Amino acid sequence: MTRILIFANGVLPDAQKARSLVQPGDFIICADGGTRHALAMGLDPGLVIGDFDSLGPDESEKAERAGAQIVRYPHDKDETDLELALNHALELEPSSIVIIAALGDRLDQTLGNIALLSNARLAALDARLDDGLEEAFFCRDKSELRGKAGDIVSLIPWGGPVINLRTKGLKWPLKNETLDPEKTRGISNELLGNSAVVSLSSGLLLIVHRRVIKAEDRTF
Repeated sequence: MTRILIFANGVLPDAQKARSLVQPGDFIICADGGTRHALAMGLDPGLVIGDFDSLGPDESEKAERAGAQIVRYPHDKDETDLELALNHALELEPSSIVIIAALGDRLDQTLGNIALLSNARLAALDARLDDGLEEAFFCRDKSELRGKAGDIVSLIPWGGPVINLRTKGLKWPLKNETLDPEKTRGISNELLGNSAVVSLSSGLLLIVHRRVIKAEDRTF
């Protein structure tokens, strides 16, 4: 199995930027109402999963006619639709996972979606949330991020201190330093060029990368 894209039912601030994330060969899973995003982009979901409380019958039938497998769960369940989709994706043993439309709108949903990526089952995978403008992922050892000079990069300790944090390619470098979760020192750093490397010896670090969009690049 190659890369899996999961469409959640969150906000897409720029559908065109989100569409640019799609690559040939991606297997597409939609978490309930996330199906609308995929269909609006002209994509055919391989699987639609959830309790279908936020997706109309016309849309689910359209996805099914396009060949999607439909997996229904009862409304009263212990997992969000996105967690169900992520669990199913892991069973397919993908090379990487990108979750689209999981940021914004409701704070509780956003925090829950970020927390899903802290699952130890994802430690060996490149798994991230991305909407085309902003991406979020966890660094457990060493991570590289790519973008443009001026992009905002925030380094947020998750659940405890991050030890011996080192960065290369950021405006304000960190050299074998500790970041504590109750402090904001890692917020709003910047890319100096097209890439940066972050490494640590222990802890779990949330990396939030916000791409700077120039006026001529904006879509309306």
